[in-house]
Amino acid sequence: MDSSVKPLLDQRELYFDPEILKPSITTNEIDKEVHQMIIDAGAYPSPLGYGGFPKSVCTSVNECMCHGIPDSRQLQNGDIINIDVTVYLDGYHGDTSKTFFCGEVSDELKNLVKVTEECLEKGIAACKDGALFRRIGKKISEHAEKYGFGVVERFVGHGVGRVFHSEPIIIHNRNEKRGRMVEGETFTIEPILSMGSIDSITWPDNWTTLTADGSPAAQFEHTILITKTGAEILTTC
Repeated sequence: MDSSVKPLLDQRELYFDPEILKPSITTNEIDKEVHQMIIDAGAYPSPLGYGGFPKSVCTSVNECMCHGIPDSRQLQNGDIINIDVTVYLDGYHGDTSKTFFCGEVSDELKNLVKVTEECLEKGIAACKDGALFRRIGKKISEHAEKYGFGVVERFVGHGVGRVFHSEPIIIHNRNEKRGRMVEGETFTIEPILSMGSIDSITWPDNWTTLTADGSPAAQFEHTILITKTGAEILTTC
């Protein structure tokens, strides 16, 4: 990848203030806040209109694994919410997500969120030029299982750059995927962990996806660049 891409994908100018995540705020209001943040930075929200997606970000609350569509739902004290942001700037996409707390969250949910973020970190640490892709899923699964959480298999990471979604496909659970990482590749790692079932149900809107048993789920995501000796995170703030 051209080195000039790095500062475009590094979203340091895009700061989301988690202090707005107070009980009673709606996911629509979160969408409007993030949309304006992206536009003010001179970028475009990649999800808006992508495959018919109607909003600028995904807001996934509690049992929603991913791809929640912002609406009039009000956050409640004790909720967790994943906000998934992708921006398009000067011909390149950068993709990231984080799970936040709303108000006072239970210790069980705090632990789920903490372990999910650690799984992302373990997956990134497994990356470098020449490493097998399947090392990512192995490291994530090992860490999740230590704490009794399941790794959702249905959703994967993906190549990202000039195109929003492309090869390589990044599997987050144990697998026998062939192939090795190559210096200069950019892709996402975005594990979803569940406190219960890793099976999913998708609503008729064809986006919003929940755990099959209503268990809470959490997700974290970064876009990374493979280097000779490791991986550089391009979506830090």
